[in-house]
Order: sequence, then structure tokens, then C-alpha cells
Amino acid sequence: MTILTARDGTEIYYKDWGTGQPVLFSHGWPLSADMWDHQMLHLAQNGYRAIAFDRRGFGRSSQPWTGYDYDTFADDIAQLIDHLDLRDIVLVGFSMGGGDIVRYITRHGDSRVSKLVLISAVTPFFIRTDDHPDGVPAEIFDAIRAEITNDRAQFLDDFNTIFYGTNRPDSTVSKGVLTQTLQIALQASIKGTIDCVTAFSETDFRKEMADIRVPTLIIHGDDDQTVPLAPTAALAARIVPGAQFKVYPGAPHATCTTHKDLVNQDLLAFIRR
Repeated sequence: MTILTARDGTEIYYKDWGTGQPVLFSHGWPLSADMWDHQMLHLAQNGYRAIAFDRRGFGRSSQPWTGYDYDTFADDIAQLIDHLDLRDIVLVGFSMGGGDIVRYITRHGDSRVSKLVLISAVTPFFIRTDDHPDGVPAEIFDAIRAEITNDRAQFLDDFNTIFYGTNRPDSTVSKGVLTQTLQIALQASIKGTIDCVTAFSETDFRKEMADIRVPTLIIHGDDDQTVPLAPTAALAARIVPGAQFKVYPGAPHATCTTHKDLVNQDLLAFIRR
């Protein structure tokens, strides 16, 4: 397997397909690099080098007790980029992974980055606060942590419903996709799964996103029942200078699967631009 050993000894698994300009993918919670298979295959077949890693604590990476915060995630990405000597990178983040790549840019700089793509991302701020009233109430995240602690398998199985929007009458998501998603999610560290709820809900990226200076594409579904559009993507599109904003009508959170052809088309067009 392709493994990077981070400075604290954590082993980070990654997959590296194709040749050409590198496109580096950061996955959502509580998934792994495998969620990007449709996008990686498409880009590798079209002349790009597609790279995706399993965040520490998830997938095939090792499961440390600590380190589930965005500074550490950004440092892991920086070490992977240095290890592979990547340049002119297109960074792509889904859901929680949007925070990873934003923090990488603001913590390590954009000298190696050409473009940024945020898909169904939690950025810039997820939780409700006095100065962010459209955010999701803190009680929701408290309940998620409690349910994972009590019966993680059942919580994740139930979570698929809103993740993929299978409670909508026009849903065509297969049983196989739901089974695979549950299997991937259960590979993760339960400690990492719980700690990441705090990281992705409470980290405020608003100030740092205003400093992004690379071309940015933001994609979000307007029927996202997991990460609501208004406090995240819609706000990000106003904060990031010159951001291109695409809203997918009727799309749930899991756009990379449910709308994979459209995501692939928009991603490739943006990279080639």
C-alpha cells in the first residue's frame, strides 16, 4: 500500500492514479478516499493525476487517540504534498474535507496550489452562534456525538437516509451504494468519528476564507439535508473573492455519487479553464 508516515508516527494511506497535473482530494466524514472513485477515475482517464488520502483515523490510515483537528489535518496534507513533491495542484474537498484544504492554504500557503474546489462543504461555519444565526443548532451535534457513542452502526445506517436523500420520492440510490457507505464508515476510529463532529461543526473559517486568492469553485445541492446551503456554501460564495458558485437543484449532500456525472463535468471544465 502507499503509506505516508506523518511526523507524529500516524500512517496516512493514499491512492495515486494517472499522470499529469495533480488533483488532490480530501474526503468527507466519516468516509475515506474511496468516496472519490468516480471523480478519480474520470480525471485519470482525462490526463490528470488523481490523488486521494484517508484522513487520520479513517479508512486504511492508522487510528491515533488525538489529532482530530483542522491544524493537524492541514499538516498531514502538507506532508503528503511535500512527500509527493506536488505542484500546480487542484485541491478538492467534500463536506468536512473542505475545511482541510482551506486550512492547508491559510496555514501553509498557496504557492503549490492552482485552484480550489469545495463540494457540499461545511465551510465557512457550520454551527449556530449569535453572529451566525443561520447555522445548525449545537444540540444537533451533541445528539450526533451521543448517538455514535451509544450505537454507532445504527446511527450511521440511519444517517445514510439524509446523506443520500433516500427519503425523497425521486431517489435512485442503490442498496449497494448504501451498503458500501456503511462499510466504509465503520472502518473509522470511533474516537476520530466523535472528535471530528466537534472539529467540523465548531471551526470558524470565515476570516481565513476571505484571504483565499486562488480560483475557487463551490458546488452545493439545494436539498442538502446534512449541510444546509445558506450558512455554508452560499456564505462561502460571498466571502471568497471571485468564487464561482454552482447550485444543483434537488441535489442532496452526497452529490459526488448522486450527481457524479455533473460533478465530473463541472470539475473537469473548471480544471481546464
